[in-house]
Amino acid sequence: MTLHILSAGAAKAVVNTLAETFTREERVAVAAVFNAAGTIRAQFVAGEPCDVLILPVAMLDALAAERRIDASTHASLGLVPTGVAVAAGVPAPQIGDAAATRSAFENASAIYCPDTQRSTAGLHVVRVLHEMGIHASMAARIRDYANGAQAMAALAALDTDRERAIGCTQVTEILYTPGVTLVGVLPPPFELTTVYSVAVSSQSRHPERARRFAALVSGPHSEALRVESGFAQR
Repeated sequence: MTLHILSAGAAKAVVNTLAETFTREERVAVAAVFNAAGTIRAQFVAGEPCDVLILPVAMLDALAAERRIDASTHASLGLVPTGVAVAAGVPAPQIGDAAATRSAFENASAIYCPDTQRSTAGLHVVRVLHEMGIHASMAARIRDYANGAQAMAALAALDTDRERAIGCTQVTEILYTPGVTLVGVLPPPFELTTVYSVAVSSQSRHPERARRFAALVSGPHSEALRVESGFAQR
């Protein structure tokens, strides 16, 4: 049997690590799909096979109201801030306050981020640029990808303009992508912290094992892993 997991990209490192343990102990295959939160939600609603679903808490709350998930299994993984990244070895720009962050964005040759229409961080990048009053001048420099992992991988692979390009996505995606370095989290008033949660699908074919995996990914036994991966605990 195979346990199917649909997950926002922010939880990729945690899910993949725990899936190895779960496969060994439960003797069940784990097939996980990661993407921008909006894309994962759309796949889930369209009927993609799913036993365990990981999304921002607001999305899971809405799906619980529609009885698409088992609300009794709904549990938080933690809070993930949105951060700024540069390619490994590149000097970090100053982002300690609003003025410095605006300057860092304005001086960037390109901003690498996830999908600006379906991802939590991508939508936020566009919103921040509008709040800074520089979206019109920066729009052509946005390099958005299907998800944060792809965006950070593209930043890491740059041969030209490495010194001036920056990335912006969930801190967890920056931390698990080789070749990029976390500069820091977005400061007020541009900060965004997202609570990610897990739940079992109401249509799960393996509800008991799905509940055990959901409990594993959100419970005390994986808390240290989640913190190491970028999930802050309340």
